[in-house]
Amino acid sequence: MKYPLPAILFTLLILAPQAGAWHDKTHLAAARAGGLDSWYNAAGPDLAKIKAGNVESYNHWFNNNAGAEVTAGMVMDQIERYNQRNKELDSEGHVYGAIIASLRAYDKDLRAGKYARYHLAYCAHYLTDLSQPLHNIAYDDFNQAFHDRNDGIVEAVILDEPHLITRHMYRITLSDETFEADLAREIARIANLSRLLGYRLRAENRVMTKEEACVQLGHSASLIRAVLRRYP
Repeated sequence: MKYPLPAILFTLLILAPQAGAWHDKTHLAAARAGGLDSWYNAAGPDLAKIKAGNVESYNHWFNNNAGAEVTAGMVMDQIERYNQRNKELDSEGHVYGAIIASLRAYDKDLRAGKYARYHLAYCAHYLTDLSQPLHNIAYDDFNQAFHDRNDGIVEAVILDEPHLITRHMYRITLSDETFEADLAREIARIANLSRLLGYRLRAENRVMTKEEACVQLGHSASLIRAVLRRYP
């Protein structure tokens, strides 16, 4: 039986494995710049993928196959997919919703009298994945070919030179009264900045510059810091 080429390509996109994210020291550096006291745990969610597999992996990216502008509504719609794996219904992943869902998990465990701070390390990790441009566009041939090089572009220096991130940080305000709505809006804003940079990299067939990477990490660290004002 013959299948039309578009159907075959769509199936390959669904089944294609997703590459990693920023490398370990890059995640640690962003979490530390954002003020997470347990910043040394921020690489843990990538370790979790070894045993949790796609249950955890889908929390780390959003393959925006439609090239759509990310909205706060899209962010909120992803929350219930946290820690879910459904290659047919959720082939694109749900990093945006995972950010808010991890904070809800923190609140739930805290109310239950459990140690909850590991959830903040997950949240910081997802917030750092948010600024990786290739986690916000389709996982196409370009993405697969360039992903690892983009992940490691500042890995060798970033943990020892925090100013490379902090000089690009800025204040983000999340109101207590409208915290999730404000956070969803900021997630969408950074996702769109990251998405547009991803398209530019693809059009120019190149890897991020170190400066572009540090600007992106500045977005993540700024939002981590804003979140931690509510979750100190």
